[in-house]
Amino acid sequence: MANSTYLTAAEAAEALGINRATLYSYVSRGLIRSEAGQKDRRDRLYHAEDVQQLKTRKAQRRNPAMVLEDALHWGTPILDSALTLIANGGFYYRGSDALELAQRASIEEVAALLWTGDAQNSEELFGSVTGQPSGLRAWDVPFPEATYAERLQMVLSIAAAHDGSGYDLRSPSVARTGARIMKMMTEALAGIEPAGVGIADALQQGWRPGDQGASGVISAVLVLCADHELNASTFCARCAASAGSSPYAAVIAGLSALMGMKHGRSTERVEALLDEVGDPFRARTVLENRLRDGERIPGFGHALYSEGDPRGKALLELTQKSYSGPAVDLTLGIVSAARDLIGELPNIDMGLVTLTRGLEFPRGSPLALYALGRTAGWIGHAIEQYEVNQLIRPRARYVGPSPQRPQEST
Repeated sequence: MANSTYLTAAEAAEALGINRATLYSYVSRGLIRSEAGQKDRRDRLYHAEDVQQLKTRKAQRRNPAMVLEDALHWGTPILDSALTLIANGGFYYRGSDALELAQRASIEEVAALLWTGDAQNSEELFGSVTGQPSGLRAWDVPFPEATYAERLQMVLSIAAAHDGSGYDLRSPSVARTGARIMKMMTEALAGIEPAGVGIADALQQGWRPGDQGASGVISAVLVLCADHELNASTFCARCAASAGSSPYAAVIAGLSALMGMKHGRSTERVEALLDEVGDPFRARTVLENRLRDGERIPGFGHALYSEGDPRGKALLELTQKSYSGPAVDLTLGIVSAARDLIGELPNIDMGLVTLTRGLEFPRGSPLALYALGRTAGWIGHAIEQYEVNQLIRPRARYVGPSPQRPQEST
């Protein structure tokens, strides 16, 4: 069932351990969605995701301890948040469709929306802010061999020591600190001191000078990366904020998690796959060989989207619309082969890598864009956590050896 989008009535009833009459009652109560079959519209198909959720809830009622365990593995939400909703194959920032925002809103406006609830506050937050506390030049890091992500960690740590107001944890102050952080990160990535331009324009000037159209593409990428509910990096950022750490520390915590190979650095696995394929005509052969070796194909599938990651789809469409060339053709060949072999669609990692290759951005730019965009979400979650003013402190279920009592002397 984990690999199927739809189930027949018999499969759904068997999975839940119920008869068909009970299944139909679940459908009528809106607990399970159903659709007409393609061959015979009288035959209904049932959403496997809904069936799995019902099955999990039934198991949790029998064993309440499962709630705590599942909460840490794509399960029950464990924290309240008003920032991002993932539902019905899409995702929404404070009720606004993120895909639609990516087409018309700047990352500054989306950051203001996440931080204050009103996108129109972007000018007040970002208009006059500078990313250079105490004369720090964010682009002048003394380790030229450092990756973009490593560069950001160093710059944030140095800036935190020079920004006393960053320890003011009231929501309006944190939003202003967030704007300074994002401006400084932008300058560190662009490698220049942009004069009077927005974040996307600054990156365009630094990475693709002369191509003003790239600014809109960069803006859309950053908006699509801005937040995605309680992923690993966001949870780390909230944990840091819950302990009373500064917004700088919260962003550093989020960035540290994002740099893991199972999170943001999975883009590097996608880059390695594209390098290995090289030619779209070799895509099926390479993917088949990887599957024979028991390897997972990176850049495809997402546990929260049974019908494909909308961010990956949007990024690939944006790349095809804006640029053409070998990078796009290569990805399309891999996507076609993956659809036939594993039945999965490209996710945000594939979209980021394809877009940055299409624009000939510097090495490491997929993760850099991911981090910069997601900083808007990390700051938003930090603000929420400061307002809750409660330490996040899960408990561990001890599975080690039993304590040994000291032997009594005789």
